[in-house]
Amino acid sequence: MRILVIGCLLLMFGCSHSVESSYIVEKAANHNEKYLSTVPVLLKHKHVKDFSRFTEKHVKNFILSKYEAPNYLPVEWGETVTGVKTQLNTTEKVIALTLDACGGPYGSEYDKELLDYLITQHIPATLFVNSRWINENPELFLALYNNPLFSIANHGTHHKPLSINGNTAWGIKGTTSIAEVVEEVLVNNQLIEQMTGETPKYFRSGTAFYDDVSVQIVEDLGMEVVNYSILGDAGATYSKEQVKHALLNSHAGSIALLHMNQPHSETAEGVKLAIPILIKEGFRFAKLDEFPLK
Repeated sequence: MRILVIGCLLLMFGCSHSVESSYIVEKAANHNEKYLSTVPVLLKHKHVKDFSRFTEKHVKNFILSKYEAPNYLPVEWGETVTGVKTQLNTTEKVIALTLDACGGPYGSEYDKELLDYLITQHIPATLFVNSRWINENPELFLALYNNPLFSIANHGTHHKPLSINGNTAWGIKGTTSIAEVVEEVLVNNQLIEQMTGETPKYFRSGTAFYDDVSVQIVEDLGMEVVNYSILGDAGATYSKEQVKHALLNSHAGSIALLHMNQPHSETAEGVKLAIPILIKEGFRFAKLDEFPLK
């Protein structure tokens, strides 16, 4: 199946900048289709010279061709299914703070106290941002992107669990098909790319739940799925003492999950209690891309 699909794509686009592939590109451009700067890992065939020629439609068709086969049925569902990364691959006393901005009617605010503290203390973090939050806070999003302390990652388009058959997590229904999985990832990817010129390397779904096939799809789209080893604030519901206690359980390579979109929570206070203690214990903080993940 894999060889057949790649072969079909190569025939579609040609092995180089052929007249036929140029025609396809021009035709698609005339229909206002956006070209992706990244394409599925499996499309990285040595004969294809320009991967930006593949549109979202072409990428989606490729994924559908591969994963609708009977041998691609999910067998796992949860936060730690096969392929999900939860730690930095290091023995150094390093912690990666990851902050989710979930968006939506109750999730589009901004915890200024938390981010101001990180900036003042020069603490780096990776920000997993949902498209709804970006659309509500475009100027703030760009300000955070332009701050070298922070890296931007993809927290989905509609903040759904990632499933090919509509599994539910925490009362939220997940994506219901392979096509919806692709859209949940790519639509926000394209928004972030349009605004920043860069495509995220990391993805975390709404609720951080996945089936194993969805994780494979995200990897084929050129990204790593990242969850956590430290549940830092439990969806911004923890008290400041609970946040502090959670973060103080960190070890070498921990990835902590916190939220930056709930200013009325006690997340900021808990972080401010924990970080000085962690630094005194010899820990430092890093963005995800500083280390390989496992």
